Amino acid sequence: MKLQPNNKGERNRKRRGTNIIEFALLAPWYIFLFVGAIDYGFYSYGLVAAQNAARITAMYCSASSTTCVAASPTVYCDYALDQLRGMPNVGTSLSTCAATPLVVTPSVVTGLDGANAESVTVTYTSPQMIPIPGVLPGKLTISRTVQIKLQS
Repeated sequence: MKLQPNNKGERNRKRRGTNIIEFALLAPWYIFLFVGAIDYGFYSYGLVAAQNAARITAMYCSASSTTCVAASPTVYCDYALDQLRGMPNVGTSLSTCAATPLVVTPSVVTGLDGANAESVTVTYTSPQMIPIPGVLPGKLTISRTVQIKLQS
């Protein structure tokens, strides 16, 4: 019985280039998915932060019918800003809630039960991110409204 020479080394040499070619073809898709996951997470965090800002500000404003109407905008604005400090275009430098990227609008409305309620709308505009056509825009404007019955 005669043993055949081992051709395994020759086969490995021929296949060596296929790994790099497969990686080169798939790398853009992996990068696309990675960027999409980061953007989606950022936008989700923005939605949660805007909802929390509206809720906290509405809770403060619901103490009485004159709490937010008579107060200067900086008083209720501080409550919303505290919830959005982690956002990159808010940070510690923003001190007003009257223009982009953050607009807070409180108002007294009639609730579903006929009693007066405080309605607070928080509109937040995200910074420019990497757009994914058809899925995620470059900028996202988030608007959340919360109504809470007036306590007094």
